[in-house]
Amino acid sequence: MGLRVLLLGDGGREHALAWSINKSDLLDELYIAPGNPGTDSVGTNVPLSLSDFSEIQEFIEDKKIDLTVVGPEDPLVGGIADFLEEKDHKVFGPSKQAAQLEGSKSFANHFMIKRGIPTAGYAVFKRHEFDKVIDYVRKEESFPVVLKADGLAGGKGVFICEEESEVLETLETLKESPKLSDAADTLVVEEFLEGEEASVFAICDGETAKIIHNAQDHKRIGEGDTGPNTGGMGAYCPAPVMTDRLLEQVEREIVLPTLTGMILDDTPYKGILYLGLMITEEGPKVVEYNCRFGDPECQPIVQALNSDLLKHMWAAVNQNLSQEEIELDNQYHSCVVMSSHGYPGEYEKGKKIEGLEDVSDEALVFHAGTALNDDGDLITDGGRVLSVVCSGEDLEQSLKTTYEQIERIKFENAYYRSDIGYKGLEHLNRDLESS
Repeated sequence: MGLRVLLLGDGGREHALAWSINKSDLLDELYIAPGNPGTDSVGTNVPLSLSDFSEIQEFIEDKKIDLTVVGPEDPLVGGIADFLEEKDHKVFGPSKQAAQLEGSKSFANHFMIKRGIPTAGYAVFKRHEFDKVIDYVRKEESFPVVLKADGLAGGKGVFICEEESEVLETLETLKESPKLSDAADTLVVEEFLEGEEASVFAICDGETAKIIHNAQDHKRIGEGDTGPNTGGMGAYCPAPVMTDRLLEQVEREIVLPTLTGMILDDTPYKGILYLGLMITEEGPKVVEYNCRFGDPECQPIVQALNSDLLKHMWAAVNQNLSQEEIELDNQYHSCVVMSSHGYPGEYEKGKKIEGLEDVSDEALVFHAGTALNDDGDLITDGGRVLSVVCSGEDLEQSLKTTYEQIERIKFENAYYRSDIGYKGLEHLNRDLESS
């Protein structure tokens, strides 16, 4: 008897997870709630609200679901794992308290300092103290400086300020923006870390953690990492900056102390642990934790995974992860995100998407913000619309193939960055020149 799985979410990450879970020999039935037009090809979409935990519970019990996999952060931070586990349902994802590693930047900062995990210097201010922020920044006399909304902000709550005027402008934005108001009730001001960013993903069962893979995301909307932050415009794996030596250091100095610290705080961490890192001259430091797979890093990572993701998840919820072996292929994998005009601000919707049938079978196209109109046509319905993922023997070939395939897909005013992976290519070229 195989596993009956419910996957929660509707984005590109969830389409990628559904695609990977669907390949498992352990799978009997896969439901995705609410899913999207892409996930419908690898499972059964069901119209459940991610904020209605009781409705989800009823579905789990009606369909005799063996495992619920939570894709996005909001339900995890909201406590869905606790809610379902109290009713004896297995959930792949951390508890509400453990998910505070992502749900509260100040919680994460305090945790890291307490446990000796390398990170940036910081200070925390409540909303009524925002007038003190500028005094603090002036006293530190160190620019750039990073301002972070404490709570969840959909990847749009981080501001890098190059000068005092930008700090003042950001404070006004955080005060006035309806979308950021709740998340910015508390503000974290952080030291700006110099270096190259990378992401490391580990699967955890509360006692054991195993690194799945590493990747590099591209958060800014514009070429050359310019403009406002987004949810992510592209990613690739592995990241050349993450050498074997660095990965061992990350495991020793960050992953294991995080897992141990959560145990000591009586909040054992289960699920995916995302480490957003800055590789500085002093070594890797944590920029942020996430309590789930990144989007779009998840998309190339699942393509790189040779072993069975569902099997790993099932082992994690049953605290048998120590017996698992993560197996990756030896290729590079690149993901480029196609977005709607205007994103990450107000964006257009309802544009007909064409050309998917022309994409090579070797490419993966994961849906993020798509819908079907009354005529059955696929249309744009979100800021980030599609993720196109391709592999190659080297990073250059992987990126070349991805861009060749993305050019076959058309919708009005489609936007994508043409420089995804440029840091990785520069890193590899430097290594080649020095060898």
